[in-house]
Amino acid sequence: MNDDETALVAAIRDGAPHAFNMLIDRHQQAVRAFLHRLLGNAAEADDIAQDTFVAAWTQVRSFRGETSVRSWLCGIAWRKAKGAQRSWARRRLRDAVHYEQMSASASTGPAIEDRLAVRQALLTLPLEQRAAVTLCLVSGCSHVEASAIMGVALGTVKSHVSRGRERLRRALKEER
Repeated sequence: MNDDETALVAAIRDGAPHAFNMLIDRHQQAVRAFLHRLLGNAAEADDIAQDTFVAAWTQVRSFRGETSVRSWLCGIAWRKAKGAQRSWARRRLRDAVHYEQMSASASTGPAIEDRLAVRQALLTLPLEQRAAVTLCLVSGCSHVEASAIMGVALGTVKSHVSRGRERLRRALKEER
């Protein structure tokens, strides 16, 4: 953790709301992006992101600085998402295609069919594999960071990424 973030966390611990607003400004995009890719639904991702920052505000005294603030926040987000996962499983699969169709018309990049195929294939992975793949292959986290975020051993993250990547390859190959 750099000196700027150390000072920011200290200010938050002292009860400075403007400092927490700065923390949110710095990290909300990364947290929301991680959750959006993990959950496949922007509205659900926003809800969990909000819950994540509320939890961070109440848990800031427990932050020990052993990881970056971003990793700490993504760890909270991961635990929140994992807890909510059971109640959202059926609805998320049904809504993912509709959401992608709505948002794809406004974006550029790969063809909508390719994005839909990747999105659907990603949603078929078990939650832990989906999180590891999303963190390491999409969000650019290292395996060590993903390990800290998910609260699992480094080898477990590597296994999840490897198995998830292979399952994605097979799913996308079958799709074509």
